[in-house]
Amino acid sequence: MPPMRMGRALMAVVVASVLAAGALAPAASARPAPVSPSSASSPSPYERAIPPLTDDRGRTLTLRGWNVEDKANRGEDALSAITERHFRDLRARGFNFARLLVFWDDLEPRRGQYSARYLARIERILDWAHQHRVHVLIDAHQDVFGPAFGHRGIPEWATRTDGLPFTPNPDDWFSEYFQPAVQRAFTHLYEDPDLQRAQAAMWQVLADRFGRHPAVIGYDLINEPMGELKEGEDLPAAARRIEAEHLTPLYNRLARAVRAKDRTTWIFVEPTPIVGEGVPTGLGRIEDRRTVYAPHFYNTAMEAGADYDPSAGWIEAYEAAITAYPARHRMPVVVGEWGPLNNALPNMGRFYREAVDSLNRYSSGWAGYVWCYGGGYCAVDAQGRFRTNKERTATPYAPAVAGAVRSEAYDADTRSYRLAYRAAARPGATELSLPPSPRGWRVSVTGPALVTGGPGAPSRGGWPVVRAWPGSEVVVTVREGGPYGRTDHP
Repeated sequence: MPPMRMGRALMAVVVASVLAAGALAPAASARPAPVSPSSASSPSPYERAIPPLTDDRGRTLTLRGWNVEDKANRGEDALSAITERHFRDLRARGFNFARLLVFWDDLEPRRGQYSARYLARIERILDWAHQHRVHVLIDAHQDVFGPAFGHRGIPEWATRTDGLPFTPNPDDWFSEYFQPAVQRAFTHLYEDPDLQRAQAAMWQVLADRFGRHPAVIGYDLINEPMGELKEGEDLPAAARRIEAEHLTPLYNRLARAVRAKDRTTWIFVEPTPIVGEGVPTGLGRIEDRRTVYAPHFYNTAMEAGADYDPSAGWIEAYEAAITAYPARHRMPVVVGEWGPLNNALPNMGRFYREAVDSLNRYSSGWAGYVWCYGGGYCAVDAQGRFRTNKERTATPYAPAVAGAVRSEAYDADTRSYRLAYRAAARPGATELSLPPSPRGWRVSVTGPALVTGGPGAPSRGGWPVVRAWPGSEVVVTVREGGPYGRTDHP
């Protein structure tokens, strides 16, 4: 979504609509209790119901990373702002995941004519990611539908407005989603058979070309889909109707198209952005066994420039609302975008701590917005140093666990991480990610297991690996301080 900066007038409309629908503040009984490291061994009902993301070896995966994009360049220069440095730096900071923004208007600038140059650029980026052991989610991105409205995404030849008006609002571009022409364009995309076929064909081109690439973990079928509101309809009601009547069939249709070319890669589906205010989704069942629920995690007040308000209960409301759908349909969760613009405001340190704790309770991973070198939403500055509070996203975790996770928790106060799991019946490698620390990390293991790797272990990118006796109970503890990769075996 960003750079968004939702205008205050629109923000007021969104919040008022959500409050009127009773969605922003769920009953206290619906809010998940805060989880401390000491209580992490007692998962909540939704945690037990939401399955983990897994790899082709059956290992439990955790994805931590950032969006990677080039919105500035197009045509012959498309994707040129993305370099190998992005993936080298992601990996060096302990991240293993990138959500790569691609644009249909660059891929198919004229109907039926796909850009060989653009596909080659995507492949080069995927090669860099694979070299640095970063999983990539290919995201079919759109902002305010596409270039017909001055943005990126759906091509102009696929934009139908029925002559309805559109007035640009560069000071509040998210409000442009509510322009009549933009809303009608979404309706035609969802309902017109020839546009349905064109969108499916676009995804088949991507799946056929990249389905066997070792870096690709998934396909995000459309970024932040919106739709047309009916007269007198409030935003929460409209969002649920659009999700039920338009997005559910869209996702099933595109999933079938992808599966004709690629039968195994995960498919990621998003609700509308209105879920950011704690509105439960209206999405129905997606008839594909390898589907991931991929909501975004943005708050209208913070996007408009406000500081985090811990008393508002937004994180708790979001978590309660967002977990019902994947628990009901037994789908893993990966949050595709999150992170405020004004990350240095007084309460933002607390926000990052509480947001990361929440995301890690119910999701298999997340991608912050955005890995770039500068100001604004960028994760790091021009020298590659984390910008204020964004270093809180880099903590120890287990990218892959060869077994069933019993509990997992990171304590920011003590800078310690604890993972308990039952090793799988067949031997496998459990990987640990430890971000750079001047004090180093001490890794210890309880149970019949051995820790190997660390610096100088190129086969695992320098990350420690735990190999446990099949079927055994193992506890891995990581504490800051002490020689990196040191192991104890009580």
